[in-house]
Amino acid sequence: MKIKIKQKVLLEHLNYAIKGISSKNLIPILNCIKFELTDEGLYLLSTDNEIAIKTFIDKDKIDSIDEVGELVISGKYIYEIIRKLSDEVINIEEVIDSQVLITTQSSSFKLNCIDPKEFPNLELEYVNEPLVLKQNVFKSAISQIIFATSTQESRPVLTGVNFKIVDNLLECTATDSYRLAKRKINLSNSLSNNVDIIVPAKNLNEVIRMLVDDSKDIELHIFVNKVVFKFGSLIIMSRLINGTYPDTNKSIPSSFTLKINTNLNKLYNAIDRASLLTNEEEKNIINLSTSGDIAYITSNIPEIGNVEEKISIKKNNDEEIKIAFSSKFMMEAIKNFDCDEIEISFNGEIKPIIITASNNDELIQLISPIRTF
Repeated sequence: MKIKIKQKVLLEHLNYAIKGISSKNLIPILNCIKFELTDEGLYLLSTDNEIAIKTFIDKDKIDSIDEVGELVISGKYIYEIIRKLSDEVINIEEVIDSQVLITTQSSSFKLNCIDPKEFPNLELEYVNEPLVLKQNVFKSAISQIIFATSTQESRPVLTGVNFKIVDNLLECTATDSYRLAKRKINLSNSLSNNVDIIVPAKNLNEVIRMLVDDSKDIELHIFVNKVVFKFGSLIIMSRLINGTYPDTNKSIPSSFTLKINTNLNKLYNAIDRASLLTNEEEKNIINLSTSGDIAYITSNIPEIGNVEEKISIKKNNDEEIKIAFSSKFMMEAIKNFDCDEIEISFNGEIKPIIITASNNDELIQLISPIRTF
């Protein structure tokens, strides 16, 4: 293998490929990046067996392809070398004794390689009928809910996002059992088969970080044990989480004793200020109570002091509410709405709080209250 390529071009794609390896992996080959040079261009591949990434640099972006071939190089070292070289043409050439020579006008590195035959098959296959979404729709949907996934490995299914498709409705759901976030997307075309899969949140985070062209599509090729994301010059495979996701629709009531509407920014800022006098050890508890068209948001730390905030609200009836919840959970929930006014629905002080935009229910946030008595 022998190639000349600009540092900036190669680094852009190494930034993608490096996300597919893990420094904690004890299997040496899984800490490597595979270079596949063909007459059409250069492929970079990486995997840690849970996620796999393949990115492509077209020959038009390569200065010269002198000899096609394959190399497998330590991901950490090739990435750091290329990152710290100046923005000029880099020569990469396989030499004898399973080594690769990397040179510029002023620098020279020689790295040991691993036999490409040892690199695992990434299984980056496609289905005939993928789920196709605009990148901006997919990125927005995942960003609005992924914070609600669990970080506790004791319940693995809750560490992922549930994708469920029935007819032409896609529901993306995340929960850690204390809060829930659900985003609904109406699809232009329904798939032949219903879908019910759980994708690890950490892998989804990597996918949405790599989305750069909002106007273009992302394809989801869904299999029994994996999902393949295809967009631009990138292909990303994620293993799925085995297990049955809880039926979260049972957690969302269809009727409420009280609904209030209020300005999102004013509510967020009031909770933000009230949270200054809360303790993380005590779950950042704040209290919300209503009296007529005013909501009072209060909190206190006995040895420090207390705070009271007032905001204007509109209620759907004359009921009043007094309820406590985590300021952290509430702020994380409401900041993901793209609207001016939100609707908060209650069924008493010990039942879940439901938050939606005032004009639609595409995004639903649920927060469990905290008993303070």
